[in-house]
Amino acid sequence: MSISRRGLMFGLPLFLAGCSSTTINPQLNYAALPDEKFPLRQVPIDKIKPELRRTEVDYVTTEKPGTIVVDTPARRLYYVLENGRALRYGIGVGRAGLALSGNAYVGRRAEWPSWTPTANMIRRDPHKNLKYAAGMPGGPNNPLGARAMYLYRAGNDTHFRIHGTNQPESIGHAMSSGCVRMMNHDVIDLYTHVKVGDRVVVIQEAKV
Repeated sequence: MSISRRGLMFGLPLFLAGCSSTTINPQLNYAALPDEKFPLRQVPIDKIKPELRRTEVDYVTTEKPGTIVVDTPARRLYYVLENGRALRYGIGVGRAGLALSGNAYVGRRAEWPSWTPTANMIRRDPHKNLKYAAGMPGGPNNPLGARAMYLYRAGNDTHFRIHGTNQPESIGHAMSSGCVRMMNHDVIDLYTHVKVGDRVVVIQEAKV
């Protein structure tokens, strides 16, 4: 994933995440999902930090409802709702130098997507990734998890995705190959809201 981290933040929204929040019942948020193509077990709530759980919050922004705002430094993703509110999710983000910045849009969506490492990923870590050069089918062991939303610019795939993960311990950290990771239960929820063409704004930490 070759787009470098940049301090310049294109289309940076004016926003403020307020202190008023509504935590949707975490027991329901992370209950077992037996009807999935690959059924998911209930997530142990006590292993998820409260600040990383799916929550509806006050969120003042110039972005329209339906916009996804990825706040990389804070490890948070916001799905903008009506009336100054947003759904907030904890995320995992790319390691330094491996992150998208600025504006994009959802070019396509997939449930239990297949995964193929990019040429750059294979060059960086051939021992780990070369064996999957022909692709890896969707499923519980696939690194894209239960859902994926593919980010595009001007009709071109950026090779960055918002996706689930089979490594929930990575949420809240910068350890991916540049994509935005979410817990599978959370990416399934976000997927129900997002449409192809929806705007995505990725905020990176400005360089001093």
